[in-house]
Amino acid sequence: MSSPLLPRPTNKGVPVKRTRSAVLAWTPVLALSLAACSGGDSGGSTGADGGFEPRGDVTMVVPFGAGGGSDLAGRATGTMIEAANEDLTVSVENREGGSGAVGYSYFLGESGNENLLLATETALLALPISGEVEFDYTDFTPIMKLADDFTLMIVNADSPYQTCADVVEAAKSERITAGISGITGLDNIVFTLTEQETGAEFDRVPFESGGELTAALLGGQIDIASLNPGEIIGQLESGDVRALCAFSEERYDYEALADIPTAAEQGIDVSFAQFRGVLAPGGISEEARQYWIDTMEAAVETEEYQTYIEDNYLQPNTASGDEFVEYLEGNNELLQQVIGE
Repeated sequence: MSSPLLPRPTNKGVPVKRTRSAVLAWTPVLALSLAACSGGDSGGSTGADGGFEPRGDVTMVVPFGAGGGSDLAGRATGTMIEAANEDLTVSVENREGGSGAVGYSYFLGESGNENLLLATETALLALPISGEVEFDYTDFTPIMKLADDFTLMIVNADSPYQTCADVVEAAKSERITAGISGITGLDNIVFTLTEQETGAEFDRVPFESGGELTAALLGGQIDIASLNPGEIIGQLESGDVRALCAFSEERYDYEALADIPTAAEQGIDVSFAQFRGVLAPGGISEEARQYWIDTMEAAVETEEYQTYIEDNYLQPNTASGDEFVEYLEGNNELLQQVIGE
């Protein structure tokens, strides 16, 4: 099943050309009613021009552990925000647990806090669909979608499997342990799509971050893993692991990944990208919402943003404010079809 939201990967080392995300035309734009009200101590102040300004340092919450793609995204986003506005200092706070549920639940309790942001990804939509949490994306204030992030099927260097098709065939008759970073993350989604497409069955082993997942793969605790390129590129280059296929519509143009065939080339019609983005809590003022949208629009024009995209082999497809909300609506409906009851 190919996602309609996926563009062609971009060239490594070539100046990044940002594009707005493709959105599903059949989804209406959600009104951000939560952004019109503010509760409690906002953590912000009024600037010289009467507009909103953060008060003190800003905290970027990462709802997963250190070392994974979400952690990399949160830290890079803080760096690009600081590059865009020298008056801001952003600290990163990891609140891991429950495949992202702990971090998002904490963030839910910070409604109205205008000094707080969160590095968001597909778990924002998948967690509510799974029925494990009491919130959904409408409880927060979407600020900007930063990029799309595909995933690779990875095996240890000494694995007997040479292609994704080999793994699928084996999984039809024997136990294949598949490591995933969170039960509602991109990893689980692409394995579910692969099962639906091929009839294979994987025995999933969940971990809290891409760093833990990589360690488990290297330690021989699992047979396969689904990892974003930015999480595993060092081990790919050292030869400690091998990529069997990419769950993308076309091969990467990045030189380091150009030889990796797509799953579709091996007869597995599966492609899906995890989005990377930024949320503010619900219940913030309209002035604060617009301030953070403007800040992120400036942040994606910095060299730090381009470095983040290139170093992590992402696709620079952005959407801010209401466009990000519309993207979330479309992606949410797509995920409902894939992993919903």
